[in-house]
Amino acid sequence: MNPGFDPAEIAQLKKECRAEGKNFVYVEDGFEEEEEGNDEHAHIQFIGYHNTREVVYDALIYTLRLHHATLVYDLALERLQKQMPDYISPDERGIDYPEDPEQDEEAELLLTEFIEEIEENEEVKVQEHVEIDTEFEYGIGLEVGLNRPEITVKVIDDFIAHFNADRLKLDPDVYTFHSSDEEDDD
Repeated sequence: MNPGFDPAEIAQLKKECRAEGKNFVYVEDGFEEEEEGNDEHAHIQFIGYHNTREVVYDALIYTLRLHHATLVYDLALERLQKQMPDYISPDERGIDYPEDPEQDEEAELLLTEFIEEIEENEEVKVQEHVEIDTEFEYGIGLEVGLNRPEITVKVIDDFIAHFNADRLKLDPDVYTFHSSDEEDDD
């Protein structure tokens, strides 16, 4: 049985929420810790209903800008690997991978070119979305992309309130972003 449907687990999460004074709790994981101060995403859990049953929702909520940047990077990496089939990105390398600074530099330049080209041609477009995973290992998984500049406690509270009241209205417009926009914000 999925523990996210277990009344004891639900009661425990309700207790943790009350202790935090919020209607959700942050999930501590390695991704959150290494991104200290990042306000473009949050991994949370909250109580909601699914088919009239209480359940734990495990949600990853992120900005559309972050979602767009991730999709652009993935597409650029895919193109890079077609052009340099032997190249393995640093985050996929094992500890025994031989270092090749020349190849890394060439790959980095190509990757940057691909990213700029993808952004310039507006090949990747994103829109607000909620993906629901009812086969999740703990409760029900949600991936939520919102057109907000940052994911704050208020944004999370509003999302949960509208989601649980079945009044969530997603922006149907599609968006594209450019890395240079981020630099202009600084």
